[in-house]
Amino acid sequence: MEYRLLGNSGCAVSALALGTLTFGNETDEAGSFAQIDRFTEVGGSLIDTADVYADGRSEQIIGRWLKNRAGARERVVIATKGRFPTDETPNGHGLSRRHLASALDASLTRLGIDTIDLYQVHGWDPLTPVAETLRFLDDAVRAGKIHYVGLSNFTGWQIQKAVDIADARGLSRPVTLQPQYNLLARAIEWEIVPACQSEGLGLLPWSPLASGWLTGKYSRDETPPSGTRLAENADQGMTIWNERGHLGRTWPVLDAVRKVADERGASMGQVAIAWVLARPAVSSVILGARTLEQLTGNLAAADVRLSEEQTRLLDEASAPDTPDYPYGERGQTQRDRRIGGGRF
Repeated sequence: MEYRLLGNSGCAVSALALGTLTFGNETDEAGSFAQIDRFTEVGGSLIDTADVYADGRSEQIIGRWLKNRAGARERVVIATKGRFPTDETPNGHGLSRRHLASALDASLTRLGIDTIDLYQVHGWDPLTPVAETLRFLDDAVRAGKIHYVGLSNFTGWQIQKAVDIADARGLSRPVTLQPQYNLLARAIEWEIVPACQSEGLGLLPWSPLASGWLTGKYSRDETPPSGTRLAENADQGMTIWNERGHLGRTWPVLDAVRKVADERGASMGQVAIAWVLARPAVSSVILGARTLEQLTGNLAAADVRLSEEQTRLLDEASAPDTPDYPYGERGQTQRDRRIGGGRF
């Protein structure tokens, strides 16, 4: 397993992370333990969860695993999140000091640990001043409840605002951003990735397989097969199916992934994960799986190295539709600066 730094921090994490959204819901406790055991056996260290995953059961399962495995706490980096509703009261969600104080303590209790390595705000809160959120997080760092602060699902301007306020007020700086990022979702490359690169935030991409689309289990000519998430959630699934199926580049992307997979002797999913792993600013790619078999197959992506030609094929097939100025070729050309023949 390759190890990388968690953004601009000095904390080392495995290049592949274990996502635990299914724990306590689609994956029972025995299956969850088996996944964490396999993940750590191959050198995985970063385990990502959230207080709202399975209404807190995901954190509880991880906590019981930590308690039942000698020396486990020293081997893993625990990341969780707070922001979304944990009860129905007016202050049961958001990024206020009131809610985060309660959410953080509850996560610590469920996980059975004294300190969370990476505490991430799970989404933007338009009502709470950013300074209030950052001040609480800084207080939590100083109190020893958090080691590092992260963001999740923020836009470019939101990232920049959070970093600027933290710097201006001497507060703990975010070290990571957790965004959706895969071959079918590359819009973050327009603003979000550059913002993270500029400010030294590491990316922790979620959904590298685009909800299973990039594994090759869906076909142009067939409705979602039984047993898939799209089939099990019929109404939502068919909406996604129709939206994705009518996006002109979806099937060409899948064709490109399949071609590379055949060349590498790898699965389509492994190729898709390997592509994300090689993107700029990525600290660790979050893998989510229902079963141990799925996780084992995904972990093999760590050994897949794409050639320049294969990367170019995937890049070209998956290139997002170019937005209007100031993006696109005209905007990029205008921003070029050359000194003595060099390009900046």
